[in-house]
Amino acid sequence: MMKGLVVGAAALVAAGWTASAGAADFNYGQRAPYTVNQPLNAYSWAGPYLGGNIGYEWGSVDNNPSKPSGFVGGVQAGYNFQNGPWVFGVEGDIQAAGADDTFAPWKFSNPWFGTLRGRAGYAFSNVLFYGTAGLAFGELRAQTFGWTESHTTAGWTIGAGAEVGLAPNWSAKLEYLYIDLSTSQFAITGVSNGYSASVVRAGVNYHF
Repeated sequence: MMKGLVVGAAALVAAGWTASAGAADFNYGQRAPYTVNQPLNAYSWAGPYLGGNIGYEWGSVDNNPSKPSGFVGGVQAGYNFQNGPWVFGVEGDIQAAGADDTFAPWKFSNPWFGTLRGRAGYAFSNVLFYGTAGLAFGELRAQTFGWTESHTTAGWTIGAGAEVGLAPNWSAKLEYLYIDLSTSQFAITGVSNGYSASVVRAGVNYHF
């Protein structure tokens, strides 16, 4: 009886080994995401990505008491390079904004803005902490007594964020940006007006 148990156990181990080897050799036909050589089980941030975001903006207008605020939403795209835990990249985004405010006869709004930024961060496998800075551009619009005047200017932005890899192709992020758009001479106000704002937004990215 003991001899039979030994022979049966040996046969079971041999069958499991053969099945495992066959499964390892089988091609499932799934496309692997873009990646770089990483330690075993480490998450890869390398490659291109595309996503969307939604958040809130609050700011102030130079030489005017109005403080526009409102919801924002848009899309972003970028590319990451990775060297061990260090991640570097570039990202651009374009945002539609509902930020506006009225003070006395003046109404100021920021209908849209965009940024083009560099990113640098440190990854703890699928969790990435990063800083970001670069170019900002957007529109400041003034209205009074039925007159409207708009100026599109460029400036700068700086911020920080955290991103979490949820799956090989998906990640979610939370980000803060400070945006400063340069001043322009507005005819309807008679002074130079610029715009600065803080933006907090959450987003998702698909990594190719």
